[in-house]
Amino acid sequence: MNEREILSLAVAAEEEDGAIYAEIAERFASRYPATAKVFEGMAAEEDGHRRRLLDLYVEKFGPRLVPIRREHVRGFIERKPVWLMETMSLETVRQMAFEMEAAASRFYTEAASRSTDVEVRKLLGDLAVEEREHANLAGKLEEQVLGVEERAAEKSEEHRQFVLTYVQPGLAGLMDGSVSTLAPVFAAAFATGNTWSTFLVGLAAAVGAGISMGFTEAAADDGKLTGRGSPITRGVVTGAMTTLGGLGHAMPYLIPHFWTATGVAAAVVVFELWAIAFIQNRYMQTPFWRAALQVVLGGALVFAAGILIGSA
Repeated sequence: MNEREILSLAVAAEEEDGAIYAEIAERFASRYPATAKVFEGMAAEEDGHRRRLLDLYVEKFGPRLVPIRREHVRGFIERKPVWLMETMSLETVRQMAFEMEAAASRFYTEAASRSTDVEVRKLLGDLAVEEREHANLAGKLEEQVLGVEERAAEKSEEHRQFVLTYVQPGLAGLMDGSVSTLAPVFAAAFATGNTWSTFLVGLAAAVGAGISMGFTEAAADDGKLTGRGSPITRGVVTGAMTTLGGLGHAMPYLIPHFWTATGVAAAVVVFELWAIAFIQNRYMQTPFWRAALQVVLGGALVFAAGILIGSA
């Protein structure tokens, strides 16, 4: 690549990086206003680089840029399309900003080494140094913008988002899979006395419940009004945890001895119910004794129903 192509590519790259930072700032403005200001500052820095590159380009080559972009150059730095990412955590975007600046610095260093024009080489070398410094700019801007209260508020909001997107759907799935599949599994066990048949019933119930719960969670709320995050993510979490909860007490029936398998399955049920109570206490601030009472009562009723039906 010659100097004209390098400068044109650098302009396009700075424009895209600035747009990425601006998009992050806009998305975070309502939930994380302090961090949004950090990325507004990052976008302003990229715009400054763009103007310096354009000024030198116009001076050297005139007003018409070469229509070249990063995807046209093999091995050139790639950027994640943040506008297609439905959910972004604070740590994700901060790490992405660091990686973007570090990659830009490497590009300018390599481009400067290939340039024979003194002014172009000087600007590219200066930008390489600045991008290396900008790799720590997000941290410096955070120190200026984020106070103790702002950090605490953003940490609280990040925890809330985690609970809404992952914990609540996962807990709902685990409860449904662990409790609702008790009846068909133990009904099949006591009706047939056959461990393999019982396992197949439990497998079918767990997979079917997982698919049903996953689609229900994804279709019930797109997350735009409630702020619960990506419906696909929530659907996958709910479906996976529902299936896991159902498989927990079905897997012991791979043991050929009926009473051994049933004893292990019963122990797994106790563990599942304890895990549900623990998660409710840990993330939902539900008193452990109340959470345990709720899940044990519900589980016991479904467990008894399954045995009674299977023994009829």
